[in-house]
This record gives sequence, C-alpha cells and structure tokens, in this order.
Amino acid sequence: MKSDLPKVLQPLAGVPLLGHVVSRARTLSPSSIHVVYGHGGDAVRTALAKENLQWALQAEQLGTGHAVMQAMPNVADDELVLVLYGDVPLIRAETLRQLIDAAGANAMSLLTVVLDNPTGYGRIVRNARGAIQKIVEQKDASKAQLKIREGNSGIMAVPAKLLRKWLGKLKNANSQGEYYLTDVIEMAVKEKVKVTPLIAPTTAETLGVNDKCQLAELEALHRAERARELMVAGATLADPARIDVRGDVTLGRDVFLDANVLLEGKVTLGDRVRVGPNTVLRDVSIGADTVIHPNSVLEQSELGAGCIIGPFARVRPGSKLGAGVHIGNFVELKKTAIADGSKANHLTYLGDAVIGKGVNVGAGTITCNYDGVNKSTTTIEDGAFIGSGNMLVAPVRIGKDATTGAGSTITKDAPDGQLTIARGKQMTVDGWKRPEKKPK
Repeated sequence: MKSDLPKVLQPLAGVPLLGHVVSRARTLSPSSIHVVYGHGGDAVRTALAKENLQWALQAEQLGTGHAVMQAMPNVADDELVLVLYGDVPLIRAETLRQLIDAAGANAMSLLTVVLDNPTGYGRIVRNARGAIQKIVEQKDASKAQLKIREGNSGIMAVPAKLLRKWLGKLKNANSQGEYYLTDVIEMAVKEKVKVTPLIAPTTAETLGVNDKCQLAELEALHRAERARELMVAGATLADPARIDVRGDVTLGRDVFLDANVLLEGKVTLGDRVRVGPNTVLRDVSIGADTVIHPNSVLEQSELGAGCIIGPFARVRPGSKLGAGVHIGNFVELKKTAIADGSKANHLTYLGDAVIGKGVNVGAGTITCNYDGVNKSTTTIEDGAFIGSGNMLVAPVRIGKDATTGAGSTITKDAPDGQLTIARGKQMTVDGWKRPEKKPK
C-alpha cells in the first residue's frame, strides 16, 4: 500500500477495511470473532480495541492455512468456523448466511467467483459431475487449469473438528513454500465430506485490496451500492455517482439529495427534506420539510421541521433547532438551542446559547462565550430582536421582547420589552490626516 498505515486499517467509506469485515461478521451473531494478525500489527489491535475480539498472532507469515492454525486453539470442536479476510470488505451478510446454511457437522461450504480474468485467483477444479475436487493456486496451476474462470474467494465455512484435523495435515510442498488453507478442500473430498460451492452473486463481494488503485475501485463500488440503497428506499439523487454514505441513514418520503452530499454516522432525514450540493451531514436528525442549502456542514445536532439552513452554514455538535428556524449564510452554531421560528440569517456566531421563540438575530452578531478558561451561556428570551453587529458577552440575558441597538456590546442583562444600547460615543477628530508613506 506504500503507507505507514497497515493495509487492513486503510479507510473505505471512512471505516478501516477490517472494520467492515468485523461488522459484517457481527451481523451473523457469532459466539466469537478471532482476528489473526501479523508481526507489528499492534496498530491493528489498538484501532479495534473496543470491538471485543479475540486476537491470535501469526509471528511468521507461512500462508493462509498457517494463519488459521493460530486461532484454532481457542475454538471448540463443536463449532462452525467461518473464514473471512480482513482486506475483503464488501462481502454481504446474506451471502454469508447462505454459506453457513450450506455447511454442517459433516459438510463444508466454499464461496467461489466466476471472473472474466481470474489472474491471481486459485482455480476451482471440478469433476465431470460438477463436484469440487480441489483448488489449485495460480503459481501451481497447469496451462489447462489456468483457463478455468471459476476462482476461489478463500471464504469458507468448515466444522471446527474437521478443520483442526485437516490443518494438522497441511504440507508446504508448493512454489510458495506456504501452508495453503485451500488444500483442505482436497482432503475433504478424499474423506467424502460434502463440499458445497456457492458462487458469489456479485464479483464485488470477493474483491480484495492490494494497492491504492484497488482501494479506490472498492470505494466506488461501495458508494454505488449505498446510493442504490437510498434510491430503493425512496430518495431522489441528483447524481448517484456523486454521493457518499458512510453510516446508517434513515429516510422519510420524497427526500432529495443533490450532488456531492456526504452522509456520515447516524443520519435521519424526515419527509421531503431537501439537501443542497456539497453538504456534509454527520450524526444528525433533520425534521420534515427542512431545506439545507449548498455548502453547509451539520454535525451531532437535531433540527425540527421546516427549517431553512445555509448556504454556507455550520451547525456544530450539541445544537438543537425547533421548527421553522432559519440559519443563513456564514452563520455558525455551537451547542446552541434555538426555539421555533427564530432566525439568524447572516454572518453570525452563536455558541453556548439558549434562544427562545420568534427571535431575530441581526447580521454580524457574536455570543462571546469563552473567556479563555470557562464557557458561559447567553440566554435570549422569546420575541427579542438583536441588532446587527452586537457583541453579547456571556453570561448575559436578553429579556422577552427586548431590543438591542445595532453595534452594541452587551455586558449586562437587557430588560424585557426595552431598547438597550451600548455603544462608544461617536466623534470626529478635526484636522486629522491619514499617515502617508515617504517616497523612496
């Protein structure tokens, strides 16, 4: 990968490759998940430390069979072992369930894939009746075997007791000098253990990653699949090729997503939500009929119905907006609650604020919430009108139906229903001249 980051930690849709595989395995409700990692793979363990995994170190890289051997001491004989690969992230849970269902106490199953160009894949060798006889690796295949288009994905389900026995019989008499996991297929056939092949429904499910080009190809395939899921769920996408889904999305009816929208984490979009181009939504809940204009970023926040956001708005974590709230261009919110019908339409920062209903916040207003050590709250009551260019120095309260004059720096509470003005006295200095540069 030409990277300091281990291959299985390379990101696909914002999640490590191995993270995708572990998540897929988790959907099958396994009794345990074992990860075999190589020398120097401590970064992998650290990255997935919260995943409740069992780890097995493969100190020497002696092949796939040897890798599986390292995990087997912690696997009981009466269990079924499903072998997955940390760099094959697009395998579907439905495919794996079929693979598991095809195996049993005295039967194993194998996922294969039919390719136009199977170069690099072990070839599936079948007999005249179509039953699998063995798998031959590319470097060990004859000319005739190289013409076989059915390849081995490496993904299999095997009874643990049989797998343990077969792994103990593996030999490394091959061009690589490695212990091939695929050799257990021929052993199963010789012992008349049923080997059920399952051809992968899509090639994408079996694709691995060995360089950044292949990683980009999988990213595109993943992006297309997630876009299709959104459209099947009822969303209209302006351009399915230009949308990124990196989390779990819940959709209402008639949602519209424009080009270059990024959905990350847990995103809920209500009925008729419209999202403009170049917008990022990260861990947010958006109420029905809300419109998000272009180039806006919203994260870890909750918006009510009928809001209008942007363009070029930023809603930072901890913000909660009621119904019909307007947040306009170049307005930033941080940990701010805004009640129904309030507006901040231009060039404003509202942080650590509690804003009531029907409030109008004028252009260029800032809540001065941080003194270098502590963050304090600004409270603006229902119906207040904040003039343009105000500095509201927290902690401070603007009363119900109060008005503050444009250009004011408010450091004390403003009473209900009154006009409060706090400006320096304007003066003109007679005879003042602007400094001039001396000629060179």
